[in-house]
Amino acid sequence: MILQLILAIIFILISILLLLFIPLIIGAPFEPSKDDKIKTILKLSSPRKKDKILDLGSGDGRIVMAFAEKGYEAHGYEINPSLVLYSIIKSKIKHLKNAHFHLGNFWNKDISKFNTIILFQIGYIMPKLEQKIKKQCKNKTKIVSNKWTFPNLKPKKTENNIKLYIIKKIKK
Repeated sequence: MILQLILAIIFILISILLLLFIPLIIGAPFEPSKDDKIKTILKLSSPRKKDKILDLGSGDGRIVMAFAEKGYEAHGYEINPSLVLYSIIKSKIKHLKNAHFHLGNFWNKDISKFNTIILFQIGYIMPKLEQKIKKQCKNKTKIVSNKWTFPNLKPKKTENNIKLYIIKKIKK
């Protein structure tokens, strides 16, 4: 009986550790965007009221909530369950009905329904992310990147190390 209890406790502890540390292995590490960067992101993205915003790797949800506070429908994909839970709780406390958080890996998600995509990723994934964006995003989708650049896309505007890209699809 004691052995079973010890094994159960070990299993629970290992499960919790895996939930907390796997995101660090397969994704960018969590680094919250600073307030001045968020202001620049809001400014450069200049969304319309009907736009749908997506934050890839939403972390603690501060960017999603910043857009939701302005009345926009904003979504965040995050692989770390602890950060998703934190974001959901914080958005509920703030009564933000337009803030939506989704647990999951954005590589497996369809991002085509969003008009504006925000990201603060890490350099080595930018080539692969560029391919996903080119494949899935519609013409005139705005991509706003905190710090990191795409290898083959030219920013339309850069301010405070935030880059605005506008996707242009070639008509066939």
